[in-house]
Amino acid sequence: MTLSDAVLELEKIGFPPSRVEQMANETMWLHLKVEGMDRDLVQFLQKKVRVLPTRLMIQPTSADDSREDTLLLSGTPSQIEELASMVENESLELHEFSKGLRSTLSNVKKTRFTIPCRTTTLELGSRTLIMGAVNVTPDSFSDGGAFLQPEKAVGRALEMVEEGADVIDIGGESTRPGSKSVDAEEEMKRIIPVIKAVVAQTCVPVSVDTKKGRVAREGLDAGAQMINDISALRSDPKMAEIVASHDVPIVLMHMRGTPETMQQEIHYGSLIGEISQYLRESIDLASSAGVDPEKTIIDPGIGFGKTIDHNLAIIKHLSQFRFLGRPILIGTSRKSFIGKILNLDVDRREEGTMATLAASILNGAHILRVHNVRNAVQVARITDAIKGVSVPEA
Repeated sequence: MTLSDAVLELEKIGFPPSRVEQMANETMWLHLKVEGMDRDLVQFLQKKVRVLPTRLMIQPTSADDSREDTLLLSGTPSQIEELASMVENESLELHEFSKGLRSTLSNVKKTRFTIPCRTTTLELGSRTLIMGAVNVTPDSFSDGGAFLQPEKAVGRALEMVEEGADVIDIGGESTRPGSKSVDAEEEMKRIIPVIKAVVAQTCVPVSVDTKKGRVAREGLDAGAQMINDISALRSDPKMAEIVASHDVPIVLMHMRGTPETMQQEIHYGSLIGEISQYLRESIDLASSAGVDPEKTIIDPGIGFGKTIDHNLAIIKHLSQFRFLGRPILIGTSRKSFIGKILNLDVDRREEGTMATLAASILNGAHILRVHNVRNAVQVARITDAIKGVSVPEA
């Protein structure tokens, strides 16, 4: 049961509003995993837990020859807060541990987000938003150059708006596995005319799909309202400064290596943990450059340096990224893992895509990046209804 579910049920039972949030915190049960913690600190925490009036479970799970443990901490939010208060002044390390616990508790309670753009505001959490992807490239895996001509790209973007897209994401560089980067001049030649034409004809915000700061700046000056950076600020050190100076939202995505190398020698010691740490560092990197943390969106990077099982695991455990306290975007549309599971070419992966979208919404996605907006809108509407319904009284 989520916090919002608990609040709803307590209100239905008849608890007064002044007590609902406190009681909801008593009904939730969280399982927190802390990796790489010093074994002496773990043993100290075990002793502290024994004197708590409420029960917590702390289990070190590492090899005997290691001085670091993986900490498995389970309890209600109020129990975990009590532990944080108990140990925060014991040492600098435990102070940071307590700070991290409190930050996690705060983040997990966030269910809705408000992200201002230049001419509109994205309200995330009340319903799933749809981002329509327009690839102005000759070698996109999904549409094979169908929208390389500006007029066709503009037409497709406006068609997506009519179908219900909340954001249009325009990119001029293919990021399919094995693809090579194009220079900024070519990328801008492809997308700037499209951006200008689209923003002149619709109020739906346009996102620039690029990892180059120069392209981002030109796209924003042309009227775009947000940036989608697959490198999460790692590719161009100027990107964060440009986003900050324009005061726009940015999507930070996880990727191993580059599109050219990302599917080589794929290995993770802890899939969700490593992706989470990468995204946390990206949020901090953005913030240190002056980007408003409330304008960051995270994307775990389906297909970008992941195997089939990695992609499926990310979708299954998507809710774990809630601990970062930021809205989640996910892009599964027509990707190769769907084709490999179903043994289907890219133009026959629509039903498989829709299944992944429904699963992603149920597990916590706020924004879906898709190629077929019409179908995605219908999937989101039904899945949102299922996710938000409570058990009828009669």
